[in-house]
Parts: sequence; structure tokens; C-alpha cells
Amino acid sequence: MSRPPGVPPRRPQLPDFPWDALVPYSERAAAHPDGIVDLSVGTPVDPTPEVVRHALAAAADAPGYPTTVGTPALREAAVRWLARRAGAVALDPGAVIPSIGSKELVAWLPTLLGLGPGDAVVFPELAYPTYDIGARLAGADPVASDSVTALGPRRVGLIWVNSPANPHGRVLPAAHLAKVVDWARERGAVVASDECYLELGWEERPVSILDPAVNGGSLDGLLAVHSLSKRSNLAGYRAGFVAGDPALIRQVLEVRKHAGLMVPTPVQAAMTAALDDDAHVEEQRSRYARRRDVLRAALAEAGFRIDHSTAGLYLWATRDQPCWDTVGWLADRGILAAPGAFYGAAGGSHVRIALTATDERVDAAAKRLTA
Repeated sequence: MSRPPGVPPRRPQLPDFPWDALVPYSERAAAHPDGIVDLSVGTPVDPTPEVVRHALAAAADAPGYPTTVGTPALREAAVRWLARRAGAVALDPGAVIPSIGSKELVAWLPTLLGLGPGDAVVFPELAYPTYDIGARLAGADPVASDSVTALGPRRVGLIWVNSPANPHGRVLPAAHLAKVVDWARERGAVVASDECYLELGWEERPVSILDPAVNGGSLDGLLAVHSLSKRSNLAGYRAGFVAGDPALIRQVLEVRKHAGLMVPTPVQAAMTAALDDDAHVEEQRSRYARRRDVLRAALAEAGFRIDHSTAGLYLWATRDQPCWDTVGWLADRGILAAPGAFYGAAGGSHVRIALTATDERVDAAAKRLTA
């Protein structure tokens, strides 16, 4: 049916951008005599590794278009990294493609997979908001559920799992992930695993969906999404990739080629260098470990309880009061945190504390919390 003249096209119903609600609290925190300590957003503050910057500069003369599929060197480096760090066995470079950061891929994956009205896109009850946005952009049905058995007979097109999880740092064991994979395969659904924090395990070791302990040696119906933003301080480069079922990768690639979704050639070179170098990752882990210890101790002394948080880049903290009250309490001390309600109703009494601030700012936060 054609649209009547003068009637604009229907666009997806998207929620208000949540971070706008945090602005007044940011202003309160910024009024502190010693300045704000912003622990609300997980944006890296430490230097981009030299090995990565050198690779970027060496590839700066790039007059031609990059390929959507990515350079052979990048895809081979990703395969090597996945074997070393994610337990992926015998993965073919053809089962990997780069993305313009991981958020872009998360937001558009339901569309890239051809999902739409009547297809459920399932994601955790406490979750990164972009899973929900991706479903809405595709016209699919967003469903927040931690239990696949609670989904009933509805048609499920895509299930997101996230381990280590944002916001609360919980790690899903291999047995749990395997059950999700088995359930999805019985129903013809795709499982996409957001593994952006895979290398930031603290008390627990995260496991990838590409590990045979989870998938039984088959990648059918599985995609793993990775980002270099946190582990390599490349948030400004927009550097991510997806790997898994070769048939799904080909489907995603075909649409991306038509849409012109290409990672710049110099960034691909930088990604290749980053994936082949583990030393800078260990150095960054040690920075985050130190900040985590300082903040965890200070929050405990200030009367907070830390839940989950056994991996990842955040502390999931509560004073057993509404999260916005806690955000205000912290803002009065010059500290900005993210309210748990941003991530779902189940987060209504928690705040998310990021480890992404300089040592000096983290130490300042600790002093304010324990004063």
C-alpha cells in the first residue's frame, strides 16, 4: 500500500537516549572543588599502544577503497588471536570480518540477518541497551529474558548472550552457554555472543562461544562479536570484528558490501598489529586491576556492596536504595556513575562504576569515598 501524500515514512520507535538524563548529575559532580571523577562511561583513557600507532602510520598512504571483508592479514591475525585467547579451534579466516567498532554490528545485526516483524530478538534482562535498539531498527520484537525456557513457542530469530556482562560483570559458565546453544539450534535461532570483555577476567575465567566446550566442535548458528576498544585502547579507531558460522558470516558480509560498511585500511593494519601483540593487553590489564582494587576497597568502606563483578570493566555496586539516589550521593562527592536503571528494571538499586579513569582520578575518588 502506498503512503498518502504528505505522510512521512514510519520510523522505528526508539527510546530517549538515556545518557541525557545524567547531565544534571554530571554538572553537580563537576562542581566539586577538585573536579569531577567520571566513572560513568567505559571509555579508555590510557595511551593507544605504540605498536598499534606505528602500524596505523605505516598504512596511512591508503588512497583506494578498503574491502568490506577485510585484509587477509587482519583476518589471519584474528584467527590466531581467537585460537590463543578464545579457544577457537581450526577457524578459517573466511569466517571473520571486521566491523566499524562492535556497537555498529550489535545495532545492525538483526537487520543484517534479515530479521523483522514477528521475529523475537532476545537479550539479557540486564543488558547493554543497543541489543534492544538493534531489534527495533529491524522491526523485530525486543525481548528481555534470562531464561530461554520462558520464551514459550514464539519465533526467535536471534539470542544475544554477553559474558563477561555489561553492566554487572557476571561470567556465564560453559555449561550454561552450551544449553543456550542447544536450545537455539533446536529452533533454528542464531546465537550472538558479545565478548568485548573476554580478556578481562578477574576471579573467573570467561569462556567464548567459539570454544568447543560450549559448541561441541560446531560453529553452526553461532557468531562471536569482539572489540579492540577496551583491551587495546582503540575506542577512537572503531575497531571490531565478528567471527563464527561461515554461512552466517557470508550472509552478513553480502549485506555489508551493499551498504558500504568498511573499516578504513589504516585501521585494519592497526587491528592486525594489536591482535598479534599480547604484551600491551597484559599491561592494560594490570592498570585496570590496580584501579579495581582501589575502588572496590573504597566502595566497601563507604558502605557499598559489590555484586557479581568477577570480570569485565565495571563494578556493580549498591547501597540498597534507588539507583538515582546513589547517583546523586556520588555526584555530591564529585563522582559520576551510571544508574543501573539504564540497563533494565532489574538494575534499579545498583550503579555501574567504570574502571576507566586515570590512576590520579581513581585515587581521588577513593579519598572522597572514605573521607
